[in-house]
Amino acid sequence: MKSGNLSTKINSNIGSIYGQNYKLLILFILALAWSIPTLQAQETRYTRPAWNFGVAAGANLNFYQGTTQQLTTGFLAPVGFREGSGVGLYLAPTLEYHRPGSLFGFMLQAGFDSRKGAFEQVFICSHEVPADLSTNLAYLSFEPSIRFTPFRSNFYIYGGPRLGYNIDKSFTYQQQANPSFPDQSVPPEFNDDFSSINNTIISMQIGAGLDIPISSQRNQTQLTFSPFVAVHPYFGQNPRSTETWTLTTVRLGAALKIGSGKAIQPAVMPVGVVAPVIVPEVEFMVYSPENIPVTRRVRETFPLSNNVFFEAGSTVIPDRYVLLSKDQVNEFKEDQLEAFVPVRLSGRSDRQMIVYYNVLNILGDRMGKNPSARVTLSGSSAQGESEALAMAESVKNYLVEIFGITPSRIETEGRLKPRIPSERPGGSGEFALLREEDNRVSIMSQSPALMMEFQTGPEALLKPVEFVDIQEAPLDSYVRFTVDGADEAFSSWLLEIRDERGVLQNFGPYTQEHVSIPGKSILGNRSAGDYKATMVGTTKDGQTIRREVPVKMALWAPPERAEGFRYSLVFGFDQSEAIDVYKKYLTDIVAPKIPRNGTVIIHGHTDNIGPDNHNLALSRARAVGARRILENALSQAGRRDVKFEVYGFGEDQNLAPFSNTTPEERFYNRTVIIDIIPTQ
Repeated sequence: MKSGNLSTKINSNIGSIYGQNYKLLILFILALAWSIPTLQAQETRYTRPAWNFGVAAGANLNFYQGTTQQLTTGFLAPVGFREGSGVGLYLAPTLEYHRPGSLFGFMLQAGFDSRKGAFEQVFICSHEVPADLSTNLAYLSFEPSIRFTPFRSNFYIYGGPRLGYNIDKSFTYQQQANPSFPDQSVPPEFNDDFSSINNTIISMQIGAGLDIPISSQRNQTQLTFSPFVAVHPYFGQNPRSTETWTLTTVRLGAALKIGSGKAIQPAVMPVGVVAPVIVPEVEFMVYSPENIPVTRRVRETFPLSNNVFFEAGSTVIPDRYVLLSKDQVNEFKEDQLEAFVPVRLSGRSDRQMIVYYNVLNILGDRMGKNPSARVTLSGSSAQGESEALAMAESVKNYLVEIFGITPSRIETEGRLKPRIPSERPGGSGEFALLREEDNRVSIMSQSPALMMEFQTGPEALLKPVEFVDIQEAPLDSYVRFTVDGADEAFSSWLLEIRDERGVLQNFGPYTQEHVSIPGKSILGNRSAGDYKATMVGTTKDGQTIRREVPVKMALWAPPERAEGFRYSLVFGFDQSEAIDVYKKYLTDIVAPKIPRNGTVIIHGHTDNIGPDNHNLALSRARAVGARRILENALSQAGRRDVKFEVYGFGEDQNLAPFSNTTPEERFYNRTVIIDIIPTQ
């Protein structure tokens, strides 16, 4: 695209304008550093400051989306302006509280926030007359944030709301000369303020930073340099109350902070007396099942997602899905899918993903057996409704050409977003992964022969597939190790497990308080063994703490006729309340399968999007909700004989059912798995 004179002038001046601002900023930082007293003390050391204040500065990389055309109440541009970009200055004082060694803190920044930029050049009518639009849009922004230090190190992440008060809404519109008439004079620039500007903006931000101490801990007054990066997504960032103009900003910057530490008083001990070592309070516990099952025959009811996920920019069904030829259709059976394996598998829970990647064949087979069943294929793509419709048509053509389904039984539509999108306002973190999930074709139907019982609406799954499988290292075979207080006491800890013969195995290091290891991983080929499990913790000041617990383990082979049941519930992104959707399913289908004196293990999982601690709590909430419904169903039947175990594993990759490489794997990781174990 050709570049207009105005855009060229703006881009050429950006460096000089901001070069002057950054020179002033550097002079300010040097003056601040020069004014700091360096209080040297040979014998006294100080803690890192809990309270810090200073200045933050950075560059806002602004990206415009949407459309703007009615620039003022009296001026309508001949053509609407769409995408654009620019660089703006961010400069704000900062206040921060973070107690050294703690997980959480608070940050507040408030200052000048430029969202300036230039729209891409447009051309008027067929005369190819170029036109340019730029703006000095700016706000006074207030940004309170929660600071989280996941590893109790200098790295931190933060997030919170952004409140912006508009202080500049000016723009410059320039229509260039008609190239067909080179002697024509250039119309004058039109400078004014945008109309219908939102005076107040409420949006959000999430970012990460690194504290780099500049001063020694021998100085009471200490300087910290903190480079940071933050993302301000388009949620809520509509500059105007009319039209569709939104903007997304990536902020790159740094903060210079100053604070005062507290003196660490050395203990004065009498001559000849050694100072006692303060040992952190931790408790080491081990739970090992009396009988560790190596495998279990399980009848699994696997939910079938009603989505086919497409690659961005492509309308071709991805090759990870199993696509049959016409002569294979007669051989296809829903309960014998081992013969129809996809080209690519993640290597984890292969049996379940083989089921899912045959979703189009299962749908075609069911529609062939139920001639009255009809479906709607709803395509969605950020590239536009036409591409979304083409995706839906690809699925339709496959069903029509391979399975011989009558075209009139399949309705298609194209949308920018799914009816219930994964990317929603308030989502936490990796927005690109959520957008990737919204590039899909959703299968909807009112036919009970196709869809899951007791579910309706666009989120309803296809009827689950039931199959018998051999479950390796079931959850009740795991040995669980707990170190209460590890979060506060240790930087990390590991396990030393030694058997009665003196053979040593090492596991770890770990930072969390709870760890689960399959009993088979410890026993190996042995049928039983007596072990000593030793927790070796390293404190933040370098001490080594050891705790030892005896453990007895024995493998157990269940009878061949013993068969467990497994059911899975799938949730939307960041949802826990959706458990009520499954109430009738759990009450009428799952609860009756629980045998007398049986055991039910309910474990919740999440995908890897969002903070670890949030995902841990979310997975626990999902599992607890499922237990509540099952307990109520059993209570109404007069039963109190069932033992429940409930776990929330969050995004723990060692225990997650699937990896998180593809949208469908993340979809299936948002799950609660219910294992019904027969009486031993």
